[in-house]
Order: sequence, then structure tokens, then C-alpha cells
Amino acid sequence: MARIWDSFLTERDKAVIAAAGYGARNGFGQRPALLVIDVTYGFTGDRPEPILESIRRFSNSSGAESWDAIGVIGRLAEACRAKRIPVIYSAGEVRPDNWDACSWSWKNRRSEEAVAPAPQAFGHNDIVAEIAPAEQDIVIRKQKPSAFFGTQLASYLVYLGCDSVIVTGTTTSGCVRATVVDAFSFNFRSIVVEDGCFDRSQASHAVSLFDLDAKYADVLGSQEVLDYVGTLSDSLFPNLPSAR
Repeated sequence: MARIWDSFLTERDKAVIAAAGYGARNGFGQRPALLVIDVTYGFTGDRPEPILESIRRFSNSSGAESWDAIGVIGRLAEACRAKRIPVIYSAGEVRPDNWDACSWSWKNRRSEEAVAPAPQAFGHNDIVAEIAPAEQDIVIRKQKPSAFFGTQLASYLVYLGCDSVIVTGTTTSGCVRATVVDAFSFNFRSIVVEDGCFDRSQASHAVSLFDLDAKYADVLGSQEVLDYVGTLSDSLFPNLPSAR
């Protein structure tokens, strides 16, 4: 089966991965949570448009590809809610003076724009309205790439009794990858939804998916994940937050 990363790999790369034994399937868990990583306007822009146009106004935007993934994420979130599976969002958080940007400012000369007054009604760290959290969903605010770092995510997953995470969002090479590596480190099985993730760099997106699939997660298409969610009981998580 052709994979998105195939054209980026040398024949040597393919031979080494096969010989070393990487890329085995870790399989689905029995009690998953859906993670939606950083699908905020700062990373998507406010509408589908070519990336070089979008980043004029939203420096971290991934352009039109992000909006393709938003549709996929929306379908996954609705399927999980119908089965009463936890849906957990992450989004950035920063002081108005940007003091706590800290190391984010070291590698990007436009980092101040993330706290600049927005001409629109939403901010860079606001979750895109098309997939807005429902009342029973959980929102984690974070300041570093991984949704686990300095947050309550791990403790919430333990409290819910989760054994696995289904990961979507952005960017594939940054916050998605960091979150999956930390999930692996906490011994949660990870499924990465290939068409539910996006990145501003096509090469970084493809090669990061390759590396995650080789070592830390199963990278699968959304239909296979939806089929799996459809097999789950709707009584796995009696201690979900309640929608009031």
C-alpha cells in the first residue's frame, strides 16, 4: 500500500526500517480518548486559502490543508461523542505581554504576532468554531509542544481509565509528534489519523508520519479509525464530564 511518505524515503531508508523490524502494528486500545491538538485559528487561518496567502495574516497557518483535516476531525469527534468516548482538545495559552513565550521566540521572528490584537472576533489560540468543543469535552491549555507537558492530560487519562489515544491536529512535526512521543512514554497506545493531521511543511508532515508509524504509533486513515470507533461500547466511560 502506498503511503504519503514513500516519495521522501531512499531505498536505503526503506531497507533499513524493514531489516531493523520497525513499523509493526501496535494495534488499537480498548478504552481510547480522541485528542485534538491545537486546531486553533493561529494554525489554520480563518478560511481555506493557499498557505502563502494565509501566513501573511496568520504566521503559523498551515493553509488550505488544515481545513481538509478539520472536516475529518469533526467527523471523528461526532463519532466519539456518539459512543461517549472522551474528546480532549489542546490549545495554546500566552500572557498578553508575551513574556511566557520564552523559548518560542528563539526560532521565529514573528512570534509576537500570536498576542497582537486581532482584527477579527477570535484570537490565535481560539479553537476553530467548526469543531468547537461540546459541553462534555475537555480542553487542556498548554504552553509547550506536547499536550502532556505541564498539563493535567496524563492524570485525566488515568482518571478516565484510558489505555490509548487517537491523535489528530497540528502540526504533525511539532505538537502532534511531541504529544505522541509523550503518550508512548506514558505507555498509552497511539493511533495517529493521517488525514486528520496537518503541517505547514509538506516534507515535515510526511516524514514525521513515517517516523511516528515506524517507532511510536500506528498511522491510519480516518475511515479505519471510524470503523474501529463504531465497534466500541457506549458504556466504557461512566465518569465522563456531564453536558449540562
